[in-house]
Parts: sequence; C-alpha cells; structure tokens
Amino acid sequence: MGEFKVNGDRLMETLRDLIRIPSVNPSLVPGGDGEAAVGAYVEGRLARLGLSVERQDLGAGRVNIIATLKGAGGGGGSAAGAGGAAPGRGRSLMLNGHLDTVGVAGMEIDPFDPRVEGNRVYGRGSHDMKASLAAMIEVAEALVEGHARLAGDLVLTFVADEEYASIGTERVAQTHRADAAIVCESTGLDIVNVHKGFAWVRVGVYGVAAHGSLADAGVDAIAKAGRFLVEMERYGRDVLGARSHPVVGSPSVHASLIKGGTELSTYPDRCVVELERRVIPGETRQMVADEMAGLVRAAGAGDPRFKAEAELFFYRSPMEVGAEEPIVKALERAHQAVVGRPAALGGMGGWCDTSILTDAGIPAVLFGPGGSGAHAAIEWADFDQVVTATKVLGEVVREFCGSGE
Repeated sequence: MGEFKVNGDRLMETLRDLIRIPSVNPSLVPGGDGEAAVGAYVEGRLARLGLSVERQDLGAGRVNIIATLKGAGGGGGSAAGAGGAAPGRGRSLMLNGHLDTVGVAGMEIDPFDPRVEGNRVYGRGSHDMKASLAAMIEVAEALVEGHARLAGDLVLTFVADEEYASIGTERVAQTHRADAAIVCESTGLDIVNVHKGFAWVRVGVYGVAAHGSLADAGVDAIAKAGRFLVEMERYGRDVLGARSHPVVGSPSVHASLIKGGTELSTYPDRCVVELERRVIPGETRQMVADEMAGLVRAAGAGDPRFKAEAELFFYRSPMEVGAEEPIVKALERAHQAVVGRPAALGGMGGWCDTSILTDAGIPAVLFGPGGSGAHAAIEWADFDQVVTATKVLGEVVREFCGSGE
C-alpha cells in the first residue's frame, strides 16, 4: 500500500482552525461556548468529503459529531449491526476525540489565536486535544484523497463533555459499535492500554447543634469528622498502599473537600467530607463502597456519639486491555513502520473515555501526539508529533479495517 501520505500544511491549518473556535465546557465554566460551533466545523469538513455524518444533540448546545467512512465489506458503525468482523468483512475501527476544553482564566496569551513557534502550536485545547481532532480529520481526508477502499468501517467520533462527565462518549457507547477503538488523547506517541479509575465519595458526619456554652448538650460534627479522617489516612497508607498493579501501581485516597458549621458560638450539627478514591484494575465499585462503609464503622468504634454515613455518588471504572489485543498489536506495528522503533506500552494514573468504551465491549486504547500545558496557563501541541501520530493512525486504519479492493 505504500506510506500513508499526510498533507502537513492542511493538517496545520485544520489545527489552527479548531483552536480559533472556543469550545469551553459550560459545565466547568458557566457561559462556556460548548461544542456546537466546533462541532459544526467538523461536521462540514467531513460531510464535504462524502462521509456519512450524524449529529447527536445532547441538549443545551452540547453535541457529538459522528462520521463514518463506510467499508466495502461492512463490519461496524451503528449498534444494530455491531459485532466482530464476519468472514469476508473488514473489522470496524473507532477513533474518538473530545471537542470540549477547560476554561481560559489566567492564560498568558490569547487562547483562541493560535501561535506557531518552531514545532509548537500554542492555544487553548491545542494539546488537549484539538491536535488529535485535526489528526482524525486528516486521516479521513488522506484516505478519501488517496481513493482508499477499506473493507471495514472507520467511525470517527467527536464527542462532548470529556472534561466534565463524558456524556458524549456515554451516548456513543449506547448508539455505535466497533471492533476496537483508539481514543486519541495526547500520549506523546506512547500506547496506553491500562489506566486507573476513580470514585467520589461523600461522608456525612452528624452532631447535635447547641449554644457554644452548652458543652453537655452539643456534639461537634467537625471534631467527629476528624475520627473518620484519621481512619481514612490509615486505610490509604496500610491497606491501599499494600495493593499494587504491575503497571499503574497502588490505589489511593485523599480528602478533597470539607465543610461544616454555621457560626463560632454554635456546635456544628453536620460536617461533610468529600473524597476521591483512585481505583486500579481488579477493584470494583462495590468493593470501594464496602470499604468506605467499613471506614465509617471503624471511625465510630467505641464512641456512641459518632454518627456518619458514606455515599459513593460518582464512579468511573479502571481500564485494562491486554497487550495481545488486536488493536494493540496493530498500533505497535504501525508505530514501528512510521517511527522506526517499538512503541512504549504502558499505563497512566488518570482516567479517560477508554473506560466507557471498553466497558461497553469495545476494546479501547489511548494513542496520540504530545505537547504540554493541558489545563495550564500555557498550552502547546508538538506539531512534529501531530504529523507522526496522523501517519500512525492512518497506517492502523488501513491494517485494522483491511482493504476493500
């Protein structure tokens, strides 16, 4: 098939176009633009290529854009026809990237005026992750321009809300299927096949309100919360510290927020501690919930005036895809062909949309270009790596989906 050809000038202009369109997540920053405008840009570009393009309206200006380059042999796309590739049909591959960005407060340059210095492209979202969106668009452009005929479908999913609650990829997982997926987050050209999950837990500790002079009547909920915090710290050190995953290490827990009390001269009747528990593969939501309940019991041992309850109110599972999974091997071969050396295969402590897709039965890994400054005052994408990542993704598509000739 020959080397996968990338139009670097077009790729650069696509990236700059995407940065120019504000897409700050309004769930993070009230009044943020959301994904509608940048989604319309992506929709127009891919529709002009002749791809089948679908807009999923998620409400309040939040959108997903899903574009499919149909393979000659079928093999993917919508949920109705999902599954593994049948004999004589190509495998379907999903490329996933998020349209939204975090806010721009404190940025040192104009966040929506892309600046190019050497191999760096500056601007909000350049690194996280509009460089990868540009790569996804260029893969489709290059395939169409080169009259490539794939056997299986290429499904490009440009999703909303990854920076907050991932409602975009959750919708995609409900409506579309593929034999594998690559979430094109920035990884510095490494392949990430395992990452941690997390749980958010709210612990309510209850006291008895009373005037500050009535020590016999009042029960200090804030002081009682201290008993829980001591148990939580011990649990993190002695229990979680003893567990480990060979790639991502140990799980962890930390207290994130605490609030309670009404005024200086009143015993507080309630204190709320919100904490985050990072989860490694092999741990489950139920395991975390049970352990949190156990911490509350331990904190109250021997103290009849201690009253508390724990609520696990948000959970994202860890993700692990085997190193022998076909999509991992295809990425490794493509990386070797383009870069000339083996790819690094590893894990990360953060959470990504790969977990949602993998839980839905679509083996998903992370792969994308590098850069710096995600969520920071100065953000930039390494354009040399953007070009390389685009070539690798193109090679993966051609191999994984197969030829429809």
